[in-house]
Formats: sequence, C-alpha cells, structure tokens
Amino acid sequence: MNELTGNRIRTTVGKLGLPHLAETINEYTRRADEAKMGYPDFLDLVLSEELAVRDDRRFRQGLRLSKLPHHKTLDEYDFSFQPELDPRKVKDLATLSFIDAKANAALLGPPGVGKTHIAVALAVAACRAGYSIYFTSLDDMVRNLKAAEAAGRLVNKLGTYLRPSVLVVDEVGYQTLERAEANLVFQVVSKRYEKGSIILTWNKTFSEWGQVFGDEVLATAILDRLLHHCEVISINGPSYRLKNRLQAIERETDVA
Repeated sequence: MNELTGNRIRTTVGKLGLPHLAETINEYTRRADEAKMGYPDFLDLVLSEELAVRDDRRFRQGLRLSKLPHHKTLDEYDFSFQPELDPRKVKDLATLSFIDAKANAALLGPPGVGKTHIAVALAVAACRAGYSIYFTSLDDMVRNLKAAEAAGRLVNKLGTYLRPSVLVVDEVGYQTLERAEANLVFQVVSKRYEKGSIILTWNKTFSEWGQVFGDEVLATAILDRLLHHCEVISINGPSYRLKNRLQAIERETDVA
C-alpha cells in the first residue's frame, strides 16, 4: 500500500470514528499480504478486529461504571471448598438466561461462603455480554435513597438503581431497616419487577425477612416480587475468610 493511499485511509477511518483501524491499517495489510487474502477475507479481518476492540472498550467502560468491588470470575471460585454447592446450578446462572428473562437470582448463606464472589462473577459475565451493571450493598442503597429523598431528588436517584439491566444488591440481612427505609427498597424492587434483573446476596432465611425489613406485610410484598421469577442458590458451608485466617495462624504457629 503506497503512502498516499495509506494516509487517505487513515484520514477516512478517523472521520468514521475508527481510531484503532487508523493506527493498525498497515499491520492488517501486512497480514493480508502474508496470508494472500482475497478482498472478502481482508474485509472480514478488518471488521472483526475493529468489533473486538469496540467490545473490549465497552466491556471495560461497563466495569468502570458498575461499581463492582472486584472483577473475579467463576474460574476463580473454589467449588471444592463448598461440596454441598452444585457447580451446575451456578454455571446455569452463568448462561445469563435469567437476565434475558428479566428474572432474579438469590444467593443465600452465612458470611464468608463466597456469595459476593459468585454475584460479582455473574455480573462480570453479564457486562461482557453487553448488559449494564450496577453494584451496591443494601445499606449504601438505602442511605443514598434516604439522602436523595430528604433533598427532594428521590426520583432522580431511583434511576441509579432502575436503569441498569442488572442490579447487584449485596449484604442483605446485616442490618434491620426501619419501615420508611424498607419502603424505599420496595420501590426499587417493584419498579424493576419484570423489567430488569436483581442479583441478591442474603445471609438469613426468607422467613426472617419480616424482622430485617421491620414490617411483615412490606417484607412479603418485596419477597413476592423478588421470588416470582427467581433462581435461588443456598450455600451452606465453611467460610473462605476463616479458612485463610486459620491457615495463616497455623503458619505463624509453625514458625514460632
């Protein structure tokens, strides 16, 4: 490719908003020459590479906006440490069919068993598939909604939790809510009902929702909408964090 043609192509693709192609056109033509590609194959190469770059850029931007605490995947989850957890149930969730159906997923179990890890891993997979994600603890969501309501901005703030395709609500059950706070949660859940998915982590049984939400009727209304279309996975096993701490103590004891 002569210099004049190359410059003209780079100018054109720059105007088309394809900066990566402008930077790599010489590399693509070199690969095409070496492989003796025909015109359709060369065009397929260029478009495929540009799409991959755009998808990766969108994925990274989505992760940045998601507020996820980390970006762990299911490959990093130690299923052998939770023998009562069937990996197939989690991997079924990872197909993201529940998100396509605008259904929910609930991960139940005591602290430390990896509920948040699985929730984040599902969110990362959903983000890679093109879904918008937002992560929050229940406590943070309630605090932010209360502040917005006091400032007369509740409707706008609700949008933070209603717009994403997938809302991850972590650490439900750690603190008891007042009825007004539970009502804010109800607004989020009811407005997302059959319109967007919620991934929930919960450290108590569903029978204890009335205690946590401060009102049996309101708790039932929230549960009714959450569980109507919901995949529920219980993880009843030892704590990863406690395991790591005990191992560290054992190493310190051995050294001593």
